[in-house]
Formats: sequence, structure tokens, C-alpha cells
Amino acid sequence: MASRHAKIERNTLETQITAELNIDGQGEGSIETGIPFLNHMLDQIVRHGQFDIQLDAKGDLEVDAHHTVEDSGITLGQAFAKALSDKKGIRRYGHAYVPLDEALSRVVIDFSGRPGLTYEVEYPRARIGDFDVDLIIEFLQGFCNHAQVTMHIDNIRGTNAHHIAETIFKGLGRALRYACEIDPRMLDKLPSTKGHL
Repeated sequence: MASRHAKIERNTLETQITAELNIDGQGEGSIETGIPFLNHMLDQIVRHGQFDIQLDAKGDLEVDAHHTVEDSGITLGQAFAKALSDKKGIRRYGHAYVPLDEALSRVVIDFSGRPGLTYEVEYPRARIGDFDVDLIIEFLQGFCNHAQVTMHIDNIRGTNAHHIAETIFKGLGRALRYACEIDPRMLDKLPSTKGHL
């Protein structure tokens, strides 16, 4: 099997980001965005997806965290798209239900080639520490658009904002892991009746 590895560099007037991804990794990574809560959430993708990810982001945090969070999603999405290449042999679909104490979320993903995000999540408060919860959807939208995936995320229940967010990112890691896995019954086949993803 060819190496499923990618390195992406994104440089704008607002952010400078480098992301390196090994899909067939061991769950090892180094995440540094300058935003501690985002680092913590991206580490959930590393550990629960068993991906090796090195992501270094420098952004205009003196303005706010928006550009850094969104562009981190964009860059990581580009890395997945590049590493999966033609998508032959992958399972394509992945899903996960993840609980954390009182919180429960469901993440469903399809490497369809058609970007789309349905996000049904309400938080009991607007901030987790200094982190604006509105930025989570910005990260996810950037990821979906550039990984070319369809994603449905539903928080089924939860009263603690940190728990809700963590179930989403753990679920994302696990759903991505299953969707990216090689199906031994497919091998070099494309998981689509259209002949294109």
C-alpha cells in the first residue's frame, strides 16, 4: 500500500500554518496553535483517530482566534485530501457515538467529494475558558470544505460545554479513522457506483 502521508503549508497575511499527516500512524502528534483549548481538541483527533499529526499554527491572535481556528481546519482538511489521494480501497464512511459523563455526541462522515456540514449542537454557555464555542463550527466547516467530506454532527445530550466539545472531537477522530481505513474486500476499488469521488 502506498504511503498515505501529506504535508501542507498555508501562508496568508493572517496565519502561517504547517500540517503534516500520516493516516496510518500510531496516534502521535505535536499540536501548537497558540490556543490551548484548540490544541486539546485537536489532540483528541490524534489519539482517537490514531493519526500522526504535526500541526504548527501562528496567527493574528492579537485580533482574535477566528483566523487561526478556521485556517487550522482548512489546512488539516487539505492534508487529509492529499494523503487519501484517489481514495481507492477506503471504507469511505465512518461514524462514532462518544460519551463523556453526561454528554453524548454522534459524528458521521463520508469522503464523498461533496463538502457539506450539518451541525446540530447547542452549548450551555458561549465560552469554554477563553475559547469562543462559535469557532468550533468554523474549524469544522473549513475542514469539510477542504477535505471534501460530508459530515453530520449531533450533540444528543449534555450540560457541560467542555464535555460536549470533547465528545465532538473524539467522535471526529474515530469517525475519520473508520472512514480512512482500507477495506480488504475493496483494495484498489473505488467505494462509489459513480466511478468518482
